Amino acid sequence: MIRIDQVSKSFGKLEVLKDISCTFEQQGRIVAILGPNGSGKTTLIKSILGMVLPDVGEISVVGQPIRGRWAYREAISYLPQIARFPDNLRVIELLRMVQDLRQQPAHPEQLIKRFGLTSHLHKRLSTLSGGTRQKVNLVLAFMYDTPLLILDEPTAGLDPVAIIQLKEMLGQAREKGKLVLLTTHIMPLVEELADEVVFLLDGRIKFRNSIEVLKHTFNAANVEQAIARLLLNSGNAHRSLDRVSSVVS
Repeated sequence: MIRIDQVSKSFGKLEVLKDISCTFEQQGRIVAILGPNGSGKTTLIKSILGMVLPDVGEISVVGQPIRGRWAYREAISYLPQIARFPDNLRVIELLRMVQDLRQQPAHPEQLIKRFGLTSHLHKRLSTLSGGTRQKVNLVLAFMYDTPLLILDEPTAGLDPVAIIQLKEMLGQAREKGKLVLLTTHIMPLVEELADEVVFLLDGRIKFRNSIEVLKHTFNAANVEQAIARLLLNSGNAHRSLDRVSSVVS
């Protein structure tokens, strides 16, 4: 479904992605893209979305190179790390605007009920708390039946009940055969849901395999401990170990 072939990207003198090659073909799978701040996670995601153009290399989605194309995005539902909504809009107006722009069948009704947003539909976005805005963000991401979900820090600002709802939705997406790519700083969420980990460090893929292989490789009891040992083995403990608990924040 996604093929990334020798992709590199720099911003000025800063190399953010360095010769990245990987494929995500298997559907019904949740892949956690992890790495410390500045490792290239968001740039990689934005490159798949066509929001960042690689300097070198090619990305294909659903079998077609994406450079210069936009129609492939109809197969993607995306949740950005920071949702920037027009503050003057009401929630219902935002939902309708996105549906008008996307022109695809959408099913927000059950999601609105699921996240308790019914009473917020006619409130302006500027009046909502961060957690409520994130719930609106999740409705926008999940209201389309697309084969590919890309979620950048989906738990940000969510209360425990909403996190449980999100985990159920992710499990249902996998059962429906969707491919889910996500970043998160909550390692228990990775351990509970992810089928595979892709770990980026300094713009390169340092590890890619299942959760069980990750823990076995680094003789670790859990994902957080495995990541800490991966960083130690990579010689980056001096700048990364202190923040391992938020390694993908």
